[in-house]
Amino acid sequence: QVQVVESGGGLVQPGGSLRLSCTASGSIIRIYSMGWYRQAPGKQRELVAGITSGGTTNYADSVKGRFIISHDNAQNTVHLQMSSLKPEDTSVYYCLADLRAALGSMRLYWGQGTQVTVSS
Repeated sequence: QVQVVESGGGLVQPGGSLRLSCTASGSIIRIYSMGWYRQAPGKQRELVAGITSGGTTNYADSVKGRFIISHDNAQNTVHLQMSSLKPEDTSVYYCLADLRAALGSMRLYWGQGTQVTVSS
């Protein structure tokens, strides 16, 4: 069984910073990539940033230059350092792991989400 767990959300003032973390655990054979998505009320879930096991990254245009994604392959962990936060960054942030598990054929595993609120 595979679990994906996020942490690090919270309330921050505009211009502030937050660091999200996500760890995949369980019977994992290989992780291909991990990423962060977000979904605000009434909106579709959107990609924020992703990183492959080899370290290739991609970002949504709206967060380029403000967010940095990094990973610790040994710990099956990905981090999202968010700086210069804006009210429009307010969302539930979800972690997605694309991996090969020891059991079953699923590839995509979602975390439960963590709330990020940017407000004064």
